[in-house]
Amino acid sequence: MKIGSRDSKLAIIQAEEVIKKLNIPCELVTMKTTGDMILDRTLDKVGGKGLFVKELDRALISGEVDLTVHSLKDVPMEQPKGFPLIAYSKREDARDVLVLPENIDSLDAKKPIGCSSARRRVQLKRLFPDMEIKPVRGNIQTRLKKLDNGEYSALVLAAAGLHRLGLQDRISKYFSINEILPAAGQGILAIQGKENTFTDILKDVNDVKSELCATAERAFITEFGGGCFSPIAAYATVNENKINLKVMYSSEDESKIIYKSGVENIGNARQLGIKLAQQIKKEVQC
Repeated sequence: MKIGSRDSKLAIIQAEEVIKKLNIPCELVTMKTTGDMILDRTLDKVGGKGLFVKELDRALISGEVDLTVHSLKDVPMEQPKGFPLIAYSKREDARDVLVLPENIDSLDAKKPIGCSSARRRVQLKRLFPDMEIKPVRGNIQTRLKKLDNGEYSALVLAAAGLHRLGLQDRISKYFSINEILPAAGQGILAIQGKENTFTDILKDVNDVKSELCATAERAFITEFGGGCFSPIAAYATVNENKINLKVMYSSEDESKIIYKSGVENIGNARQLGIKLAQQIKKEVQC
């Protein structure tokens, strides 16, 4: 079986994690995506999250690969017809973290905090109102090099990526869910393939709790049109037969930030995401 992945170190580790769980002979096929090559602009200025998957989608549709593995937070809300997301990994730590330069134990107010998304930026402004927040792009190793070379006072990254790379020692602080709400799907790996295929192979790979959380979180984002570039976040947890969803939405000019939460039976995961989005829509339009 051929498994498609981005060619970054983290993406390869993630794909290998899935391959190990498949427990069948696999060949890893890696490729560079447009999102990996455009590093001088933020994603909302160059086409959004789809830039990380379109080359992999082409390979999947053409039959060059059988399955593709993605960080769920990088996957657009809509997939090519006939090629849905068909399995989800157990969720890694979904929190965002603060990373300081090597051998430094405090923020330097003269240098900016680097982050890669509007979602992080608007929440960081509440936590660090006197600090400059500046975009940073590139893979994790590239960002850490910029940090250690003195370009930034600190970085805000996903805990999951640092854990998977074995770089958890670089983490200076874990932000609580109440401090910075994660991106929808953060910490979950998504497997994409042709509809109604490999169901027997993937049934032991798929984590039901992750699937429920992904369903609720992505339903919330999708209700805003999926490609909405306003800062937006969603994080769900499952406890027995209940799903709890916390969401954040910021107006495009970032003057109004709205947080909401709700609880439903797990069978209503998608409806919960839609309901919270509709509540927010009554207050502000995307």
